[in-house]
Amino acid sequence: MAAIRLLLVDDDPLVRAGLALMLGGAEDIEIVGEAADGAEVGALVERTRPDVVLMDIRMPSVDGLTATERLRGHEDAPQVVVLTTFHADEQVLRALRAGAAGFVLKDTPPAEIVAAVRRVAAGDPVLSPSVTRRLIAHAAGSTADTRRSRARARLAALNDREREVAVAVGRGLANAQIAAGLFMSIATVKTHVSRILAKLDLNNRVQIALLAYDAGLLDDGDDGG
Repeated sequence: MAAIRLLLVDDDPLVRAGLALMLGGAEDIEIVGEAADGAEVGALVERTRPDVVLMDIRMPSVDGLTATERLRGHEDAPQVVVLTTFHADEQVLRALRAGAAGFVLKDTPPAEIVAAVRRVAAGDPVLSPSVTRRLIAHAAGSTADTRRSRARARLAALNDREREVAVAVGRGLANAQIAAGLFMSIATVKTHVSRILAKLDLNNRVQIALLAYDAGLLDDGDDGG
């Protein structure tokens, strides 16, 4: 099995050195490059072709949010994991909406950071429903009603079955759990997820979950209708 190609982006050289030491020690992870600013990311990605980018949010010239938006706007873009010191940061939420596959805290135990890189490389977002809920609550403010209306309008493009799958994704369920709960095969679940992503012009399951939260589909007793 080919090693996971990883690009590290952080303006602190000590942080980068620590991450390189930690992640480079994993047999299935290869550090293919390092960047000190988001402005360097595009060229490095073109040259090194990473599978995953571990991206700091706050950098002096081009921040991680802008770099993530630029990357995810390209076809075949690598997965992005946001690296932050904050548990609930509006910028993190914006990065997830831009297409990041999740986030890890800088004080996360080494083994969990390694596991996060592996999960994202395998196509699984690194974000729990409880964390998603905190992030949205942090950023919602007075715009909650507007966001809900817009989210429900977007979700109107889905049929009933796709809507059920979207809600299940929003609840953090894996494909096997969705299949069991909705009495369908795992292959069918994957097909529905792919169709949801295409219909709503989304990048990954995290964005499906965020849209479901925005629409209020996960509120108790609310079917979003």
